[in-house]
Amino acid sequence: MSLLHLKNILCIRPDNMGDLIMTAPAMRALKESFDAKITVLTSSMAKGIVKHIPEIDDALIFDMPWVKTPDTPDAESINQIVSVIKERSFDAAVIFTVYSQSPLPTAMLAYLAGIPKVLAYCRENPYHLLTDWVPDKEPYTLIEHQVRRDLDLVATIGAFTDNENLYLMVQEELWQLITKKLIETGVDINKPWLILHAGVSERKREYPIRKWADAAQKLISEKGYQILLTGSLDEKPLTDALENIIGEGSFSVAGLFNLDEFVCLVKHAPIMLSVNTGTVHIAAAVGTPVVVLYAQTNPQHTPWNVANKVLQFPVPAHLHSRNEVIVHVNNSLYNKSIDLPSADDILTAMDELLNRPGSPAQPFHEIPNENQAIAAS
Repeated sequence: MSLLHLKNILCIRPDNMGDLIMTAPAMRALKESFDAKITVLTSSMAKGIVKHIPEIDDALIFDMPWVKTPDTPDAESINQIVSVIKERSFDAAVIFTVYSQSPLPTAMLAYLAGIPKVLAYCRENPYHLLTDWVPDKEPYTLIEHQVRRDLDLVATIGAFTDNENLYLMVQEELWQLITKKLIETGVDINKPWLILHAGVSERKREYPIRKWADAAQKLISEKGYQILLTGSLDEKPLTDALENIIGEGSFSVAGLFNLDEFVCLVKHAPIMLSVNTGTVHIAAAVGTPVVVLYAQTNPQHTPWNVANKVLQFPVPAHLHSRNEVIVHVNNSLYNKSIDLPSADDILTAMDELLNRPGSPAQPFHEIPNENQAIAAS
């Protein structure tokens, strides 16, 4: 790809909110290296986080039928988004994927829109659909963190950044409103509290509700924490059920905060306890330490450049993916039986993070992450 005239770049990341957050350092590299305007083409699931990512200048929202999204667009809507892309006269497009995805359906959008330069990883020969093809070695030769994978992709065209951290802009003026809501819910904001985020978008990443409750009860009785059970409005039945089981000291606040408020809430939390979902990447992007109950799905998505502890647990066999690339990862990386992390395991991990040197004032960008590179077994 010629480095000349790359001033108007389309970055395509058509997945979830967490995926877009992890792509931000690569977009930063493009923006800094080429002094380019960055437009993202992303999904309705990621729409809300766009304004918090400073590298993004503009956004197109479209749910692609080859990505798992709430609704399936019809053929005419695909023609419409191609027309919209064509009108923008992009100099280049960069397609970001996980190793189990093919970039080719997305590349066809760029091809039909007449974008002259298109960069992506691809396992098979893309011929005319990609002008800049980077053969995808993952996951058969190695597995890298998603952030590193994306940075390595743009590095092939000479795009680099000295700042590889995740970062979200936080609206600090919302904190007063957030504390008001917490007080009205019964939270004593003058006493210790933390976030427990149990909701997931896929059943295979669910951690058992009874074990969540066991951990929360120990955090309340042994550590004196108040537990904020966060989630979307759709997850309120889950957080209500957890509150009923946990009892005093827990607060179901699912649906209480919009995304802007939630980002600010996470920034002010001393620590987060969650499953592997987008909230983990929000925490990493605002510098909040995080303990992750990590379902053995994609090993690329552990917290990036933030203090963290990852406690893995197995996915039930009947929920395993049929994607052959993921089957290979399961057979090679996740082929040993492991137990579900216990409440004591969770408390130990949280103690280690909260008692680490410099906690809690140590800047998150100075804390190394042990999970940035993952070698496939």
